[in-house]
Amino acid sequence: MGSDNPSIGNKSSNDKDSFIGNTRMQAEERQKRITDHLLQVEFASLDELSELVDASISTVRRDLTLLETRGQLKRTHGGARLIQPKSEEFIFTERDTHEADEKDRIGKACAAHIPAHQSVIIDAGTTAYHVAKHLESKSPQIITNSLPVANLYASNGMVEVILSGGVIYPRLGVLVGPLAIESFSRMHADIAIMGSGGITEEGITNSHNLLIDIQKEMIRAARRVIFCLDHTKFGRKSISFLCELNKVDAILTDTRAPQAMLDRLRMEGIEIIQTP
Repeated sequence: MGSDNPSIGNKSSNDKDSFIGNTRMQAEERQKRITDHLLQVEFASLDELSELVDASISTVRRDLTLLETRGQLKRTHGGARLIQPKSEEFIFTERDTHEADEKDRIGKACAAHIPAHQSVIIDAGTTAYHVAKHLESKSPQIITNSLPVANLYASNGMVEVILSGGVIYPRLGVLVGPLAIESFSRMHADIAIMGSGGITEEGITNSHNLLIDIQKEMIRAARRVIFCLDHTKFGRKSISFLCELNKVDAILTDTRAPQAMLDRLRMEGIEIIQTP
C-alpha cells in the first residue's frame, strides 16, 4: 500500500542522511582530539583516549586504525604514539647533559646511602641513572623501566636487573604503557630512586604525562622513597602532579638548592642529604 503522505519516505531518507552526517562529524572531532592530545603527550593508552573523547575502547581502536593508515600516529600495544614527536626536549641523551656534574655527584651520594643487597626501583630519569652508575659495589637487585639502566648492567654478574614490561619509547629510553604500569603494581622493593620535573610545597610534579602512572606504582611498591633532584627542580612546577610530600622519605640534592625550601621540607619530616 502507498502512503497517504508522500513526504514520509523523503523524511526518512533525510533523517538517515542527517544521522550519517552527524556520525561523520563526531568521528572527525574524536580523531582531531586524539591527534591534538598526542601532539601534547606523544603517547597515550586506550583507556586515556577513551576517557578523553568519551567513547568506547572499540570505537577508539577504530579511530586509531584509521589515523594510522593516514600516517598520523603509530598504534602500540594498549595505546598509540606520535610518529614524529614535536621536539627533542625529552630525548634521554639530550636531557642527561643538563647539570651533568651535579647529577653525578647526587648519584654518587645517593648510592653511598643505600645498603648492600637491597632491591632498588630506579625510574627513567637521568639523575636516577647516575645513581645506578654507582651501585655496582652494593650488589643490588635493580627493578627498572629504564633502557639505559638495563643496558648499563646487561653483562654484569654483580647486579641483577629486572626490566618491566611495556612499549619501548626510544626518545625517552623507557618502557611505558599498561604493561609497565602492571609490572610495577606487582612489585615490592626496599627503595625507590625517583626523579621529577619539579618540587614545590604542594608536592612533586613531572613533565611527561605518560610516566606519571608508572611512577605512582613505583612509589607504592617501595618501603622507602628517595627523590634525586638537582637545584633547578626546586620551586618549579611541571605539567603533571605526581605525589604529595608525605610520600617522600628523603631528597638528595646539590649545594645550590635553596636552603629556605630545604628547611621547610625538613619540617615536613623529609630527610635532606646534600652532596659534598
